[in-house]
Amino acid sequence: MSVGRGANDVTEPHQTHEPSAQSVTGAAGRPVTTAAPVAAEVDSATTQDRVIPQATVTRLAAYLRVLGVMSDRGTSIVSSEELAQASGVGSAKLRKDLSFLGPNGVRGVGYDVTKLRIRIERALGLDRGHKVVLVGVGNLGKALVGYGGFSRRGFEMVGLFDSDAARVGTQVGDLTVRDTAELEFACRELKATIGVISTPDEAAQDVCDQFVRAGLLCIMSFSPIALDVPDHVELRRVDLAVEMQVLSFNSARNADQASAAPRVRVAHAAPASSRPSISSPAPVGAGSTRNGSVIAP
Repeated sequence: MSVGRGANDVTEPHQTHEPSAQSVTGAAGRPVTTAAPVAAEVDSATTQDRVIPQATVTRLAAYLRVLGVMSDRGTSIVSSEELAQASGVGSAKLRKDLSFLGPNGVRGVGYDVTKLRIRIERALGLDRGHKVVLVGVGNLGKALVGYGGFSRRGFEMVGLFDSDAARVGTQVGDLTVRDTAELEFACRELKATIGVISTPDEAAQDVCDQFVRAGLLCIMSFSPIALDVPDHVELRRVDLAVEMQVLSFNSARNADQASAAPRVRVAHAAPASSRPSISSPAPVGAGSTRNGSVIAP
């Protein structure tokens, strides 16, 4: 298999500067065609495609998660300030991000939560749905299969595979684990669109190659190894150990700053009554160091 360059690590910090001329880029840094945004009404379309910076795409996913929580709690209208605070970004940045979707909200009123969710889902391609196959049904693999957030966000787990004879044929959730010898054929049979790798490191590249031969264009790997893929394949790599190391660095830096200048660290907390009732995800705004992960709970 001819291979291109390895994909970027998802734990790398996102850029904070977003030139308006920059197009959406995948994990490997190449332009990606985006869906045309909807116009003033959710079900109407425009013929003009928009280009969205990768950092904005990441934040759109964070907004979508918060909007989902708001919708579940019965919230129908949300202001830009409320949504921005719950998402951990500035309101100006949020409004700029949402401007890529076309006209949104009503001045003095806010955003319709349901309509905004639909528009973001369309921009992220979630309205098309995705079928996911996973290879490596160990502890991590089973945890991923049991995570209900995938199905709620348009990702359907359709196939599980493992090379361990003791696992092949066992039931995990509603799926039966199949032998990896069937992987290429099964990916085509199941019409899979995303492949997930949660195997031991030494098997990760081989599984990745099988996904590529099966025609998958999107791969997520939980192996810390840098995998080689052709240029047309999107590869995202989630290294949990790196995430822990980033947390350790931030904790040590904050502790050093606190001990060096304890008198100038003034908290500007909002009154309890004005704080959002939603658990906010990690801040993703400019200057933030907590915006590397794509696996928010």
